[in-house]
Amino acid sequence: MDLDLRKLRYFVAVAEHRHFGRAAAQLYIAQPVLSRQIRAFEQELQCALLVRTTRSVELTAAGKQLYEEAQGILAAVAAAMRRVHDVERSVQRLVVAFSPGLHVADALRAFTSRHPDVETDVVPARWWEQDAPLRDGRAQVGYLRRPFDDSGLHTIPIGREPRVACMPAAHPLACRQELTSADLDGKRMLDAPTRRTSSLEEKFELIASGHGIALVPLSVALSYPRRDLALLPVTDAPDVQRCLAVLADRREKLLRDFLEIATATLRTS
Repeated sequence: MDLDLRKLRYFVAVAEHRHFGRAAAQLYIAQPVLSRQIRAFEQELQCALLVRTTRSVELTAAGKQLYEEAQGILAAVAAAMRRVHDVERSVQRLVVAFSPGLHVADALRAFTSRHPDVETDVVPARWWEQDAPLRDGRAQVGYLRRPFDDSGLHTIPIGREPRVACMPAAHPLACRQELTSADLDGKRMLDAPTRRTSSLEEKFELIASGHGIALVPLSVALSYPRRDLALLPVTDAPDVQRCLAVLADRREKLLRDFLEIATATLRTS
């Protein structure tokens, strides 16, 4: 079965807005046309993607899965079109994927000073599939945290960082100076695979509202400061390793130069 990218984009718009009218306005098409396209898409896929009521639109389980997959598919297609246009315009481009809380600006500045003719770009790596931008072509190199699927990848260790327990500021443990893993035994934990959230903002919102405690890398926690959350070091929790990653079969000189520059820059930043 061929995937209709136009209908996929229509579906993503509806999934994001949870409303046919707003999605149609964003797409500059009539609402009845959008509705017909989505129903035709469901018929092609032979599964229901949306639950429609007079007041709301919600995703079915299949719809949630497709929405998750679609974001990567559409991003990969957009990246492919950009590469085609770059070739047509003789543009060299380096794209770096980065995990939440990790910063590549220093490495990119150092690289640009040596290669001012190369355009650089960044793409965020979702925490549950950090390697995806490398595998689908959206990025040539990633600055990532383990764990991730490193099969077929060449990785360069960059450093380590501690994980902290993130909890509501009113939690009974929040008054402590530090914790051990034993202190968290029996506590409700909000970590994969217990409950996967689509964004870190969602995760921190759930923690603040009392849905559980999460162990998160320190740099991630510091990137989302909130007064209603407490961060406590967990003295015996294993550190998280940061690394650069590229597809093992990539050998371009430009990429090798970036890895050399980034390794030196990021290890000292």
